Amino acid sequence: MEPASRFNRTEPVEAAPGVARIDVDAVSSKAARSYYAARQPIYPKRAEGTFRTVKWVVMAVTLGIYYLLPWIRWNRGPGLPDQAFLLDFAHQRLFFGPIEIWPQELYFITGILIASALGLFLVTSLAGRMWCGYTCPQTVWTDLMIAVERFWQGDRNARMRLDKSPWTFEKIWKKAATHTTWLAISLATGGVFVFYFRDAPTLARELLTGEAPIVAYVFMALFTATTYVLGGFAREQVCIYMCPWPRIQAAMFDADSLLVSYRGYRGEPRAPHKKGQPWLNRGDCIDCKACVAVCPMGIDIRDGAQMECIQCALCIDACDDIMGKVGRPKGLIAYETFRNMEAASEADRKPVRLVRPRTVLYSVLITVVLAIMGWAWIARSPVEISVIEDRNPLFVRLSDGGIRNGYTLKVLNKTHQAQRFAVRADGIAASELAIVGHDNGDAEIAVEADVVRAVKIYITVPATARADLTGVSTPLRFVVTNLATGNEVIRDTAFRSPGP
Repeated sequence: MEPASRFNRTEPVEAAPGVARIDVDAVSSKAARSYYAARQPIYPKRAEGTFRTVKWVVMAVTLGIYYLLPWIRWNRGPGLPDQAFLLDFAHQRLFFGPIEIWPQELYFITGILIASALGLFLVTSLAGRMWCGYTCPQTVWTDLMIAVERFWQGDRNARMRLDKSPWTFEKIWKKAATHTTWLAISLATGGVFVFYFRDAPTLARELLTGEAPIVAYVFMALFTATTYVLGGFAREQVCIYMCPWPRIQAAMFDADSLLVSYRGYRGEPRAPHKKGQPWLNRGDCIDCKACVAVCPMGIDIRDGAQMECIQCALCIDACDDIMGKVGRPKGLIAYETFRNMEAASEADRKPVRLVRPRTVLYSVLITVVLAIMGWAWIARSPVEISVIEDRNPLFVRLSDGGIRNGYTLKVLNKTHQAQRFAVRADGIAASELAIVGHDNGDAEIAVEADVVRAVKIYITVPATARADLTGVSTPLRFVVTNLATGNEVIRDTAFRSPGP
């Protein structure tokens, strides 16, 4: 996990009988942290254990959802897209299975983002950067790229030897195979991304035949390049330097937050263990550095809490394996609270408190946000109207002394059937309503399914009724009634005039 100049150092052969001491130092150590140093290559060793298995499962599930979701179909009826998850910007709608969100309802997306952020805060306060270690896209794709690298080039030692060796045929074909696979994964990533914005089978055919919109090729190339660079090369640099979350997370922690930690009261003083040597007056840590070798961030977990740690828990798997080999209890590295990190012995550890003011607050806020969103969804109307007043001029004086105002009425029909609506204006008893293009007295409009119709409306107050005006601005209300259901939608506006 170090640059090539460090690979040839002399180290003890064994940390304990049958356990080799790995030649590795922390690349991202707290003492050597620098924001201007060139990147040192990290060669994470393959880990085996519970947390590595969980990461494989999470990777399979998250990548499966990402790659397969655009291909799932959902029958919404004639004239509507049958893609289950579709961000249809061209027609200004978002489809999530049976849910259809219009631009006027983007507050639902805001609610989802707020609830997601609060959920992240809750998880972080409970178990640290679990999002970063398991489900962050950067982590998932980096894990995949490392698995590809390991498949073609071998595990840690083999990759280090390959990088140190001259450019032979073996090195060329292994590197070429690695980068070709990376590019294939990156191309699939970029290709799938654009499928979320247009019907996937149609767009896939257009991409292959060169008939797709140029913007599709641009975004496909952009995501291919970023996946290839960030997952294949930048890796831990993204988490350390580009992502803001490591610097924000500290505000979410408290004394009872569970973090992947080295239990110093058990491990210190650390030293290699010789055959037949008693375990009294020494720690369980045999300084084998297995925890450092498996870390994808290149840190030594024994240095304490660090900004670079993504809480992937692979060091727990590595250490538990070593403890089993030397006959010591597992858990030298484990999820531990800040409070218990300072414990002097096992007897001084305090019980973990999951329910505390911080977690209760986040839980309550999540519940409130979801309740508000649920209420808004239940109360949402299938018809929305907006009224835009003419601004130039605000009003027109008619030759008979009357006052006329102009308005643009927009009716959004969110149902999948054409509807007819009656329009009236309340608030000024003697006012007269006229819709441009309609016969006098005809105050009904038809709106096709899934469209917005805009009509021009004039409200006239005759000279004989000017006394009904309360001033330069008189309250006015538009009422749009669905003739099929009788449901009404109301919008308040104002009638402008020079006064009574």
